[in-house]
Amino acid sequence: MTIPRIRIGDTEIIALTDGAGTFPFTSREAAFPDAIAEQWAAADRFDPGAIDAEGRWTLEFRAFAIRGPGGITLVDTGIGPEDALATWAPLPGRLPESLAEAGIGPDEVDAVVLTHLHTDHIGWAVVTEEAVTTSGDGPSSDRGPFFPNAEYLLQRREFDAIDDLNPQLRASLIDPLREAGRLRLLDGDAPLRDAARVVATPGHTPGHQSVLVAAGRESVLITGDLLVHAIQALYPELTYMFERDPAEAKRSRQRLLATEPGSTRHLATSHLTAPFTRAQTASR
Repeated sequence: MTIPRIRIGDTEIIALTDGAGTFPFTSREAAFPDAIAEQWAAADRFDPGAIDAEGRWTLEFRAFAIRGPGGITLVDTGIGPEDALATWAPLPGRLPESLAEAGIGPDEVDAVVLTHLHTDHIGWAVVTEEAVTTSGDGPSSDRGPFFPNAEYLLQRREFDAIDDLNPQLRASLIDPLREAGRLRLLDGDAPLRDAARVVATPGHTPGHQSVLVAAGRESVLITGDLLVHAIQALYPELTYMFERDPAEAKRSRQRLLATEPGSTRHLATSHLTAPFTRAQTASR
């Protein structure tokens, strides 16, 4: 089985599938109310797999592993096992199988970057013993980190907004991570290891963060939900209906999707059909 991956210098970024399904909440046109027909046509050429025969928005649910000389970092943890909170997504996810196919055990991951606290991005972060037994690896406690040796990185702004975002996550995610001594809060941009760094990209949620891996004039941006559909990759000014601060989200997208002449920025996206694309905004 070929696992999608891309190499930047001596670091590789590996795409890990957790599931795929249709967007359950509304039509894509309602989700991006300012988009016009010409923009939808461009988005469909860019990502033709994102619409099914009935015109429904279909999306992938992914995490990404960054493997370099300094260790293994996981960016997001997917939708999760059968008992995860992302009940609107196609549970159970298959992230443990995807990790195994990539030759990565949960105990080998030593850092987990949670881009934000939406349930389709944190599903395998903390799990019950039953979920661990089903998937074959992980901790043995009643509820604890699925990646037992990892430090979990979250923006402080996201942590401070948890009661507004989803108060259930205090007991199901934050408390177990704190009890295990595995949660570290960040204040803005921060180095990771090797060629990778965390970049604060607020707007989708108050403390959303992305990860940038760069070497020379080539880079990979692991976006999280900085953009959720190909239409925002082409037209970063377009608002997604579930963004907490649309103006801030727009600024984050425009800043991170802009590239200097002669440089190449790949996008490693959570929800587009292809895990890796190139930044090529169509906006003027």
